[in-house]
Amino acid sequence: MSPVIELSDLAVSGRTVLLRSDFNVPLEYDENGNAVITDDGRIRASLPTIEALTSAGAKVVILAHLGRPKGKYDEKLSLRPVAARLSELTGGSVAMADDVCGESAASVVRSLGNSEIALLENVRFDPRETSKDVKDRVSLAETWAGMADCFVSDGFGVVHRSQASVTELAQLLPHAAGLLVAREVEVFTKLMGSPQRPYTVILGGSKVSDKLGVIESLLTKVDRLLIGGGMCFTFLAAQGYEVGDSLLEVDQIEKVKGLLDSAQASGVQIVLPTDIVAADAFAEDAKTQVVSASQGIPAGWTGLDIGPESAIAFAELIESSHTVVWNGPMGVFEMAPFANGTRAVAQAMTKVDGMSVVGGGDSAAAIRLLEIDESAISHVSTGGGASLEFLEGRTLPGLKALEGN
Repeated sequence: MSPVIELSDLAVSGRTVLLRSDFNVPLEYDENGNAVITDDGRIRASLPTIEALTSAGAKVVILAHLGRPKGKYDEKLSLRPVAARLSELTGGSVAMADDVCGESAASVVRSLGNSEIALLENVRFDPRETSKDVKDRVSLAETWAGMADCFVSDGFGVVHRSQASVTELAQLLPHAAGLLVAREVEVFTKLMGSPQRPYTVILGGSKVSDKLGVIESLLTKVDRLLIGGGMCFTFLAAQGYEVGDSLLEVDQIEKVKGLLDSAQASGVQIVLPTDIVAADAFAEDAKTQVVSASQGIPAGWTGLDIGPESAIAFAELIESSHTVVWNGPMGVFEMAPFANGTRAVAQAMTKVDGMSVVGGGDSAAAIRLLEIDESAISHVSTGGGASLEFLEGRTLPGLKALEGN
């Protein structure tokens, strides 16, 4: 990939800068129906770029999305709670527009002074943002471009998408990568180059079908692949083990058998759980038992975490590696009885003598929920899907758009 234009190369003093950030944060609602942000990690990750722009005297207009409103206004997906949290984190007032690109947005942008910040409403309230028709996306991007002088892309979690605020805006205005995106590109480019060995990748999450491409790509690059989460049951089934009522993609079993054969031929170690924490219901207070993977999970029982023996083995392999990438939890970490596998992996990541990278999404949420020392990990990505596609070697549209200026 060609180098992206850096923020320091963009003259922003006194200019209106459209900043694409990733504020897709998890929300819960209190007894009064008020939205509460349960993890502000993505907002905090955006602060260095915001502060760099305001310090340079820019008028900062932030574009961001929240959830999947399908092109319509949805009060529960308004960015107002984000604006309130951003105001707290920056120690100043953040002006909030009532719309995406209409009269309110134009008025808020016009009223901005140097070093001030505004947030437009959820860009996905406008169906043109995610339209498959490039003309629609250009139409929306042109409206935004008419309000500003330049564009900074800092939402790594969306750079694998072709969307108006990600790809089309970069073609209409002088642009640069924000500090967050530049750092993400630096880290993942290093991983794609000559990582220090042993190089271990841990993959979890629910579906193996979501990660087939990256697994195939990694088989030529890594020394070990550790497989946990819901996706491990398709691997166990491919080896002939019973998985009870666990998540299973039957249509992927033959492909997984092929991956296991390819790994063996390539000398890559694919490590699967040897024991599983199974439950008789998907609930925190369910009955649980630890079962051997080779003996199989009984009918009526569901695997919800890797077992204690597997957690120790995974942790030892992680700690003995010099480059480690982790994407996807080992179990249903939001429920205490099924969080131990994810906790063991997260704690092992803090003990890596070398480069440790957490690939965004649920893994990043898990280290915060489980109160793992984030500072002991080399890099915690803000983009789960984007980081996987980068490792897979795909061209990411949002980064491609930043190459020329």
